[in-house]
Amino acid sequence: MKRLASLLLLIAAPALAQEMAEAPGAKLRILDKLTGEVQDVTLGRGQSVVAGRLTVQVDSCRSPADNTVAEADAHLTILDSAASDPVFSGWMVASAPALSALDHPRYDVWVLRCDVPDLALPSVEEAPEEAVAPEGAAPDEAATQDGNG
Repeated sequence: MKRLASLLLLIAAPALAQEMAEAPGAKLRILDKLTGEVQDVTLGRGQSVVAGRLTVQVDSCRSPADNTVAEADAHLTILDSAASDPVFSGWMVASAPALSALDHPRYDVWVLRCDVPDLALPSVEEAPEEAVAPEGAAPDEAATQDGNG
């Protein structure tokens, strides 16, 4: 019985693995905790950006092949000009930034998503302006029944 269960587990394991697609880049958010400045950057694979003392480089970004907006895993190398070794080198997961985070006293870096060039975001219509009651008109009873209007 144990052999059968082990065999079934070995057969099912590849089916559980999700196929990942390599993206040409990633969108990141960089926060300077001292000044409160937030910077969103889009970098191609191998590109880097300097933000304050940090140099952030995207080495790779992967997302599920069947749903590229659902998740993003990016491999980053982050250098601090005050340190000789990288302060971070590894994978960051967009949906769980605390899982593998940059531990820096001044800066935070998050992966927002992989940069997918053919990704077409849905268009959003602007919200209609609320109708304003003319001067001297009685306010709507429903708004005043709870005493908040």
